[in-house]
Amino acid sequence: MYESFYNLKRGPFDITPDPSFLFSTKRHNEALAALYYGVRWRKGFVVLTGQVGTGKTLLLRCLLQLLKQSKDVAYAYLFSSRLSPTEFLQYIVSDFGLPSGGKNKGELLFDLCNFVVNRGLNGLTTVLIVDEAHHLSAETLEEVRLLTNLETAEQKLLQIVLVGQPELDDKLDSVKLTQLKQRIAIRSHLEPLDQEDTKGYIESRLRLVRANSHTEILFPDKTIAAVFRHSRGIPRLINTICENALLSCYAKQLPSVTPEVIDEVARDFRLNVVRPAEVDKLGGFDEIDLQRAARILLDLYSSMNRPLTRDIDAPSPVAARARQA
Repeated sequence: MYESFYNLKRGPFDITPDPSFLFSTKRHNEALAALYYGVRWRKGFVVLTGQVGTGKTLLLRCLLQLLKQSKDVAYAYLFSSRLSPTEFLQYIVSDFGLPSGGKNKGELLFDLCNFVVNRGLNGLTTVLIVDEAHHLSAETLEEVRLLTNLETAEQKLLQIVLVGQPELDDKLDSVKLTQLKQRIAIRSHLEPLDQEDTKGYIESRLRLVRANSHTEILFPDKTIAAVFRHSRGIPRLINTICENALLSCYAKQLPSVTPEVIDEVARDFRLNVVRPAEVDKLGGFDEIDLQRAARILLDLYSSMNRPLTRDIDAPSPVAARARQA
C-alpha cells in the first residue's frame, strides 16, 4: 500500500521472523554463535532466553538455515510446547520421520534412542529444538533430562536447544530441576536494543528494502527516539510501531514519519499502559481483589496482635485506622 509512495521494494517492518532481516547486534551475534557452536560441536544442552519480542524465534530461523546447509544434521523442531510427556515424544519421533502412531511411551523412547544412537555411530548430528520452551511442564522437562543421557564417553549424541521467555530460567533454576540445570553446557540471554541499536535496526531494515537514498528523511532522529521510548527497544514492538506509522503517514500523504505520529500509534496500541510487575506476579488480580486481600491481611494481622482479653467483636486499632482511611 505505502511501498510505492515511499519508494520501497517491500514492507520493511513485517513482524514475521525473516532471517534476511536479522540485525546483528553484539548480543544477537553472540547468541547465534552460541547456538551454532553448541550444536555443531555437540555440547549437548543449550538454552536461550529473552523477553517477548526480542528476536529469539528469528535467531532460531537463522540457526535452522545454517543447519540446513549441512548434510550431516537432522533436526526436530517443536514450536508448540504445551504437550504432555507422551505427546512431546510422539511429536519428536514423528518430526524425525519415524512412525509414532499407536505407540506407547516406552516404544517411542526405544525408537528415538535407536535413531539417535545409530546416527551418532555414523558421525551424524541429531538436534532437538524446542521453541516456547517456558511452557514445558516439569514432567516434560524431566523427559528432556533423560534424553541428555544419550551420550558416548566422548560426546553427546542428541543436541538439545531450549528457547523461551525468562520463565524458562525460573523453571531451570528451581530445586526440583537441579539435575537438568547442571547439564546445561551453554546459556545465553537476549536483551532489548538500546537507543543506538534501535536506530541501526530501523535504518538497516530500510536499507534492505532499498530506501537508502532517503532513510534519514523517512525516519528522522527525533522520530527514532520516539520509537525507542515507546518500544523500549523490543524489536517486535519497533516493527509494529513503524509499520503502523508508515500506514498513517501514507494516509496523510506525509513525506516522512514524525514523532507525533509515533505517539499516536503508541496511544492506539496502548503501549504506555504497563501493569506493574508486582501485579503481574499476583496472577492478574484486579484492583478490587487486591483491596479485598489487603483488608483480609490487615484484619488477620490485627487479630494476631490484639490482647486476649479484648472483646472479639471490638475492632483493633490498626483495623479501625484502616476503616477510617
